[in-house]
Amino acid sequence: MYEEITEGLANLYVPKQKKISRKLPVFYNPVMKLNRDISILLLNSLPDKKLQIALPLSGTGVRGIRFLKELKKGKIKNISFNDNNETAVKIIKKNLNLNKDNFTTKDIHVFNKDANQFLTESFGFDYIDIDPFGSPNKFLNTAVERISRRGVLAVTATDTGCLCGTFEKACQQKYWAKPLHNEFMHETGLRILIRKIQLIASQYDRALIPMFSYSKDHYFRVFFRCKKGKKHVEHVLKQHRFILFCRNCLNRSISEKNSGKCECKKEFEYGGPLWTGLLWDSDLVKQMMKNSSTDFLKIIYDESKVLSKTGAGIYDIHAICRKHKLKKIPKKQDIIERIKKKKHPVSETHLSPYGLRTDMQIKELIKLIKK
Repeated sequence: MYEEITEGLANLYVPKQKKISRKLPVFYNPVMKLNRDISILLLNSLPDKKLQIALPLSGTGVRGIRFLKELKKGKIKNISFNDNNETAVKIIKKNLNLNKDNFTTKDIHVFNKDANQFLTESFGFDYIDIDPFGSPNKFLNTAVERISRRGVLAVTATDTGCLCGTFEKACQQKYWAKPLHNEFMHETGLRILIRKIQLIASQYDRALIPMFSYSKDHYFRVFFRCKKGKKHVEHVLKQHRFILFCRNCLNRSISEKNSGKCECKKEFEYGGPLWTGLLWDSDLVKQMMKNSSTDFLKIIYDESKVLSKTGAGIYDIHAICRKHKLKKIPKKQDIIERIKKKKHPVSETHLSPYGLRTDMQIKELIKLIKK
């Protein structure tokens, strides 16, 4: 059974559903609307035009149809929908026909192939969107091979339990890194995902630079700009390091080694290797905010500025208060104002509801919170 709904400017036939699962005749997840909203916002904020777009895992076709109706005129040169499910292909065609009067281009192609076969048999694309149910791993090689010079690769991962350390062995097997299950596990997981995708790309002399990345609900999402050449690859690989964390004093640092002792003489716990570079292009986030100044984007923009200036990590206020048995937890905004008075850059973080990002040392921050 299907029903007609509206998402963005698109009208769609989607399966009636009580629960989101792989068992749906055609996959559609309304929770991922923000995922699609941000894709449109990001592409409309880039100078790129005449894009050749590939959607290897199209499902109902919702993302591509929204692209056709909501991306600026001249953005799309051609767009290719693909799904391995024959029923999905029928729904994509039905949904295209339902919306055809307002498309920004007529150069539209629909394929019924395995996603990797579809990419392998193509000539390449300027934008590829990998948005699977679970891990993106099995699609990364072909996606990297078919992304153009200066192209944009978007990747979603919904296996966050693995990347955030609930299933440590699974993360080591699938992402070649050790996760940390603690207060800043979402940043660690996001950076582990980025490194894995960059390693795949490095085999093809491609460097993938994160332009915009985030954690939301049950998934991680990263947009990369592709650069070709060994120099770019070497620059990326130099930023793959370990994060060291001391549970005794909540201190953390970045290191090329996965062991060592903290200043408090306790052994560090380690996570990684992972990407230690920037998570956002601040100029791009600023441009995105001009078109949609949501609280979510505002937090990311402030966070991106702090990270680009200092490389600062995340501290969790509640974790610090628990560790030091403080009965009263100060308001986060009060702490931020105090840090600013000490002339340290600081922001909230979208990666933790109780966290903030600053370059202030943990000892100084603890003293400030205790006051």
